[in-house]
Amino acid sequence: MDTATASPARPGTVHHPLPSGPQAAREARRSAARTLALHPGRCPHETACDILLIASELVTNAVRHAMPPYALTISLERGRAGICVSDGSLSLPQRGGGPGVLATRGRGLQIVRALGADVFVSRSPRGKQVIAVLTWPDV
Repeated sequence: MDTATASPARPGTVHHPLPSGPQAAREARRSAARTLALHPGRCPHETACDILLIASELVTNAVRHAMPPYALTISLERGRAGICVSDGSLSLPQRGGGPGVLATRGRGLQIVRALGADVFVSRSPRGKQVIAVLTWPDV
């Protein structure tokens, strides 16, 4: 699935439909990496790595806890990135009961927040969007 569309109104914004299976996270990382490669001066390398991880975590959550269709939209500006994952479920993310130190699941949004992103959820007529906004000093 290699059909990303760039927004003519916002050159740093790319919308990428994702496959419905476990390969969705890999495809999201690839799409995010291509978007970052097209705009190399918009964020520091360390931040680009964080954006890839955030995209992967949000898509993995969607595949595990929601239903298709899935899509990734990344918007890059100097000093800010928006990473949005949409899915076909109206159910909002639930806060976990604080998984133990050795837990292997249930940490996706915790990881996203630990990377410094603000997380927002909004419903849409066909499902929901989970949006992570990451900012950094624009030098």
